[in-house]
Amino acid sequence: MFFASDNAGPAHPSVMAALTSANEGYAMGYGADANTDQVRNTLRRVFEAPDAMVHLTATGTAANVLILSTMADPWDTIYCTAVSHINCDECNAPEFYAGAKLTLVDAIEAKMTPAALQASIEATGVIGVHNAQRGPVSITQVTERGTLYSLDEIRALSDVAHAHGLQVHMDGARFANALVALGCTPAEMTWKAGIDAVSFGGTKNGLMGAEACVFFDPIKQWEFELRRKRGAHLFSKHRYLSAQMQAYLADDLWLELAAQSNTTSARLRGGLAGHNAVRILYAPNANMTFFEAPRQLHQKLLGAGAVYYVEDGDVDNGPADGILTGRLVTDWSMTEAGVDEFLTLLRG
Repeated sequence: MFFASDNAGPAHPSVMAALTSANEGYAMGYGADANTDQVRNTLRRVFEAPDAMVHLTATGTAANVLILSTMADPWDTIYCTAVSHINCDECNAPEFYAGAKLTLVDAIEAKMTPAALQASIEATGVIGVHNAQRGPVSITQVTERGTLYSLDEIRALSDVAHAHGLQVHMDGARFANALVALGCTPAEMTWKAGIDAVSFGGTKNGLMGAEACVFFDPIKQWEFELRRKRGAHLFSKHRYLSAQMQAYLADDLWLELAAQSNTTSARLRGGLAGHNAVRILYAPNANMTFFEAPRQLHQKLLGAGAVYYVEDGDVDNGPADGILTGRLVTDWSMTEAGVDEFLTLLRG
């Protein structure tokens, strides 16, 4: 009954086997190994983007901030929502690496709207040299509230950004979950909808620790490589990153794992929806669900061994009928039995 985060689950056995295999013999370092070349070519095929620039990092934060620092000048601002990972969970790393500030754009259910983005852009740089200048837009797919941007919504935001000469970054830590939920192709959810670069996540979906930075225009290839090295994110034994990603992409394992976590999440939501003391928040379509319930119900669930985050209050102290918000996240390894155990406890 572990629903705290998809970061907490195990790496997939195929990934561990690939790491064991990669550990044999010698290979050139710093991304000059043959597996890294294969991963680049595979991701270019996956995204239908033969000229894409592809590089690997070990963490999602590194992927986000290295992409954004390549897109933004130090005098720019980066547009994002208040609940975006780059604002809430990266310890000012975007500001540190890019030298830019963040401008928080109004959102509905964690999704930026075109009107709000337009207003924020128009309000930037109005007194010239004395203001931050307009920089890239960053959206999160799946959002930090478990909601999804539709393809039309991504396209509308990209159109606003591009009309002002701005690039668009997608934080895709849960990229595979979003893709499976929308039933589209990677190209349709990215460059065909106007995305200029994506952080292609793997760590939350069965990898030990590997992410891909994908730029659909390779014009800043050298700048990115320099920023990655200067920022201490160029692995010397790079083959251990590429081995993970190679296993992830083989035979569409990445999509299979995302489908599994999405399916168990839907099963979980179905059970929550049938409880009269529970209210599901937002409109989750992937592997993350937020719900409101009385403090006493959270105490019961957590006390019996369920593991999840309560977002907005002290579970142990306060009125028994006080309403608190819980977050439930399923990863690829969560089973139907694990979900059913939680739901049985909920109903008991």
